[in-house]
Amino acid sequence: MKLLKIFFAAALALASVSVFAADDLSKLDKNFAVEKFDGLKVVYRDALEQPFVLEGFPWYEKGKPLYRLPADTKPKDISGGVWYLAKHTSGGVVRFRTDSPYIVVKASILSPDRIMGLMPATGSSGFDLYANKDTYVKSANPMRNITKIPDPFTQILYNGKRQMRDYTLYLPLYNGVNSLEIGTSPDAKFETPAPHKIKKPIVFYGSSITQGAAATRTSTNYCALLARKFDAPLVNLGFSGNAKGETKMAELIASLDMSAFIYDYDHNAPNAAHLKKTHEPFFKIIRAAHPKLPVVMISRFYGATDERTNAIKQTYLNAVKSGDKNVYFIDGRDLVKEVDPSYLTVDGTHPNDLGFYLMFKNTLPVLKEAMTVK
Repeated sequence: MKLLKIFFAAALALASVSVFAADDLSKLDKNFAVEKFDGLKVVYRDALEQPFVLEGFPWYEKGKPLYRLPADTKPKDISGGVWYLAKHTSGGVVRFRTDSPYIVVKASILSPDRIMGLMPATGSSGFDLYANKDTYVKSANPMRNITKIPDPFTQILYNGKRQMRDYTLYLPLYNGVNSLEIGTSPDAKFETPAPHKIKKPIVFYGSSITQGAAATRTSTNYCALLARKFDAPLVNLGFSGNAKGETKMAELIASLDMSAFIYDYDHNAPNAAHLKKTHEPFFKIIRAAHPKLPVVMISRFYGATDERTNAIKQTYLNAVKSGDKNVYFIDGRDLVKEVDPSYLTVDGTHPNDLGFYLMFKNTLPVLKEAMTVK
């Protein structure tokens, strides 16, 4: 009888330890910490860690801030404006696959008091969620009913049926992200997201329009539309007011492994003389590193002059004359000529969503031809 009592006491002790371990697992692994949000039990995970896949930051170093250029880039290496704007996460996405019946985003934003006159917070500082690559789910608006973004702000982006889905979360166009967590149900399962059809990224370089001004959502600028259509990763190197065709930027871009390159910095070039001086040398740096890379050159669609447009077209004509079969030119005026210009921008310069859609629609056939294997 004494031995039996000892056996039951030991069994009870082991059961107590087991229960304690299960209930207190969150102290051992923060990924098991359950929080309550809007009546839901939520487990938050760092979106920059597995099982999530980060895209759009080709030089990203684990543990360092999200930055669209190499982390050691200094203002002296490139213009100060570019150095600062690289902190904006335009073109960045987080991809993941889960069966969670709800998705919650929790983010700390770099500039919580940013208010832009040209575009809503859904585009400048928000997040767009897509399911199965091309189905829009919802946008996170960090400034709804307020004048300053909470730190962190938290919103539900999906609340529905349990089903395994691929998700893509588009990051802010005109703000940075200090931290990003994605919340799911505690029992959610995760799998590796489906691979892109095109493995190498489509890379864009250009002005505020390339960066995304003035899209109403983070996924509706023409760069994101094209990358989503091709099912390819996106690298957006648009730098508002500061894309000047510098040699250093060409060298950085040339170091990337790309499926195609599109550049349209005409919008930021101060004049036609600047384009004549920089545009072809920029192209030659890219071409020297990538002899067969499809390269698409686009001139501006607003304030265009024949002199500016021809300066860019001449780069194209010279390349064709030299035997280059992978270079393409688009007159920006042709991108939007089918619609009255007064419907296409927010200020006579920066496209609204309709303007971006037309840029996408009329760039698409050229890029399709460019990316056809020759």
